[in-house]
Amino acid sequence: MKLRLYCPNPKHYENQLLLRDTTALDWVSQITKPIEQPFLIIDQGMLGLADAGWPKVHPVYVDFQSGAAAHRRLYGGGAGQAIAKAVGLGKKKNLRILDATAGLGRDAFVMASLGAQVLMLERHRGVHLLLVDGLYRLGFNAELDDIQHRLNLASGSLLDSSASLSEFAPEVIYLDPMFPERSKSAKVKKEMVLFHDLVGDDADAHALLEPALDIAACRVVVKRPKQAPHLAGKAPTTSHIGKSSRFDIYSKKAIS
Repeated sequence: MKLRLYCPNPKHYENQLLLRDTTALDWVSQITKPIEQPFLIIDQGMLGLADAGWPKVHPVYVDFQSGAAAHRRLYGGGAGQAIAKAVGLGKKKNLRILDATAGLGRDAFVMASLGAQVLMLERHRGVHLLLVDGLYRLGFNAELDDIQHRLNLASGSLLDSSASLSEFAPEVIYLDPMFPERSKSAKVKKEMVLFHDLVGDDADAHALLEPALDIAACRVVVKRPKQAPHLAGKAPTTSHIGKSSRFDIYSKKAIS
C-alpha cells in the first residue's frame, strides 16, 4: 500500500529537495490536500506525520535536537535512568545496542547520548523515512556531533533476512514493540495515537524474543507497559519497574 505525501508549500526552497527525493520513491504518492488517514507531510524542510487535524494538530517529527529529546538529554537523570540501568550502561558505557523496534528513535537517542553505540532497526518504510530525516537534520548540529556518530539506522526486522547484523554484533538488543491501543482518551498522547494509526499493532511482537536471544551476546531488554504480560509468555531474569513502564531483562552472560 502506498503512503500518501502532502506538501503545503512545494515551492519553498527548504521543501524542494526533500520533496524531490521522497516523491521519487515508488511507494509514495503525492496528494494535494490532507486526508483522514495518516499521511507524510513536508513542511519547513522537515518530514513529518500528520492527519486531517493538521494544521491545528502539529505533525509528528523525529526530533533529536529539541523538545522531549533535549529535555531527557539534559535533565533525564543520565545513567540513573531506568533504561540505562536495564540495558547495562552502568557496567559498560560504550555498549553495542541494537534497538530492534526503533519507532521514533527516542530511546535509541537516550542510549546513544549516554555513550552507547546504537543501531536502530525499523521495518515500517514510512517510519524509516522519518528517522532518516531526523538523522539528517541532527548532522547539522555540531554540539551533538559525538552522539550522531554513535547513532545509526538500518531497515528491516529481526524476523527477516534484510537486516544484516553480523558486523554490528550487538551485546544488547532492546525491544519496545507497539502494545495494543486501549483507548483514544485524552490521557493517550495525540502523537502516539497518530503513530499507532500508521503502524498498527505489532501482531508478531512475540516472535521477536527468540531471534533477539539468539543474536544478543549479553542480554535482551523488553520495554512493556507496567501491567502487561511478559513478551511471548517468557518470564525474564529480572525486571526494572517504573511508574508506567517495566523493563524485562533476559540475561545470557555478564556485561564486561
